[in-house]
Amino acid sequence: MAVSIRDVAVRAGVSVGTVSNVLNRPEEVSSDSVARVSRAIEELGYVRNDAARKLRAGVSTTVGFVVLDGQNPFYSDVVRGAEDEASSHGIAILYGNTDDDPSREKVYLDLFREQQVRGLLIAPYGDVMTQLRRFRASGIATVLVDRFSADSGFSSVSVDSVAGGRLAVEHLIEAGRRRIAFVGGPFDMRQVTDRLAGARAAAENASVLVDLEVVPTSAMTVEEGAAAGAKLLTRPRREWPDALFAANDLLALGLLQSLVAGGRVLVPEPQCRSHRSGSPAA
Repeated sequence: MAVSIRDVAVRAGVSVGTVSNVLNRPEEVSSDSVARVSRAIEELGYVRNDAARKLRAGVSTTVGFVVLDGQNPFYSDVVRGAEDEASSHGIAILYGNTDDDPSREKVYLDLFREQQVRGLLIAPYGDVMTQLRRFRASGIATVLVDRFSADSGFSSVSVDSVAGGRLAVEHLIEAGRRRIAFVGGPFDMRQVTDRLAGARAAAENASVLVDLEVVPTSAMTVEEGAAAGAKLLTRPRREWPDALFAANDLLALGLLQSLVAGGRVLVPEPQCRSHRSGSPAA
């Protein structure tokens, strides 16, 4: 059975109010009482329920952060930045990785709402606006990460993925590439569809004929990127794309791994400044 504040008071020979003051306002208690209560806490192994105390006061010291892919270094860096800033204000980050799974996303959102976190940061996988409106109705501030919010009631920190996709393909076209493969998926992920939309716009608006092929993946992972690269290499050489546009860094890493393993990318030795290769550009 957990040790209560009343147990501490009995062991120290003081009132419950005195124990509470020692825990919260020790400057208002005599040094003798502080010593007796501290000794009782040590002997009994009492641990205060700080979360419950904060909830009773109506102020939580935790912020929930839900990300869609914990393996992606981008989100690792974002979470680390959030932790650094939060800790400077005495706030802890509760982190949940949905792994591109809408059901896991819902579990974390329900949990953080039940815990009455002070705020919520979320890089969403699917359409979570209905759930986020419940957070807002409960007075919990919410910020979308890497997703633009059309709802003016929510703040967001995001990039323009459509513009990013357009710029990437424009760069490849300027480099002389004409058969470009977009590797990405699943297509119920907003970031993927936005980057593909930008890529298509660049191809359609180019002054030269550009063939933009879509190579779908079931996830944004290294494994899926490697599988897509291996599949491309099974084609006759004349059917290879001459450029690859990966929807995220993990897919790009997998693509490079498969091309290196297939001998289609030559890795320069450390002393070489450059090394030409006839492989598809990634």
